[in-house]
Amino acid sequence: MYIPKPLEDKITIPQLKKLKQQGEKFACLTAYDYSFARLVEDCGIEVVLVGDSLGMVIQGHDTTIPVSLEDIRYHGCAVAAGLDNAMLMLDMPFGSLNSPQQALDNASQLLKQTQAQVVKLEGGETQLKTVETLAEFGIASCAHLGLQPQMVHKMGGYRVQGKARNAAEQMISTARDLEQAGTDLLLLECVPASLAAEITATLEIPVIGIGAGADVDGQILVLHDILNVTVGKKPKFSKNFMQGQSNIQSAISRYVHEVKRGQFPDKTHTFS
Repeated sequence: MYIPKPLEDKITIPQLKKLKQQGEKFACLTAYDYSFARLVEDCGIEVVLVGDSLGMVIQGHDTTIPVSLEDIRYHGCAVAAGLDNAMLMLDMPFGSLNSPQQALDNASQLLKQTQAQVVKLEGGETQLKTVETLAEFGIASCAHLGLQPQMVHKMGGYRVQGKARNAAEQMISTARDLEQAGTDLLLLECVPASLAAEITATLEIPVIGIGAGADVDGQILVLHDILNVTVGKKPKFSKNFMQGQSNIQSAISRYVHEVKRGQFPDKTHTFS
């Protein structure tokens, strides 16, 4: 059985950067309500994401696109009530980032209403000016490259990104540009492990991976996936951490344990 290790200190952007500099891994997980927020923090999760994945695992949609700002606000408030030390990050949903000014207005309201610390935005190159604008007004952001679920119809499905060398080089260049624009974190989703490792080594900001190999600075998964309650097909990059555990706390603690020791993800849950 894995024993929960609650956080002792408030997690901040500078703290995550310090962990990166020291070569220490950190664990992230989604949560959508008060009870699970308290539980995941008590198990040592440093970053809690209210993801637009709630559209699929909570609301039952096929994609994240129907999720609204009000959905994120509602679940963000519930999760914030359960956190003392973990960092709270919120997804900016589809249609909330159509201009830098719209993004600034929406992010400002979300942070005021939920007391979150960071907003996460998909879009890559198209969001450079938005990232710059958010940074100018003191809003911390996490950029998102690789597979971007809000672009599922444009991409034609949920597929690994950056496999071709020209695509990989473009992703590396965009990651550098986003860091220069002022983003504080970068999330890489469904990219080859070697590419994720290269980007992580290139950037000074912490890099979080989901389906991006073990050489990134932090890992994130969807809570429902690691507890094996997601309906339908589970993503290759995830793992059933409930297997062999007697309770949810032990399963989440096992996830934290394996992330911090570089045991997860292994090759079974990695793309090449």
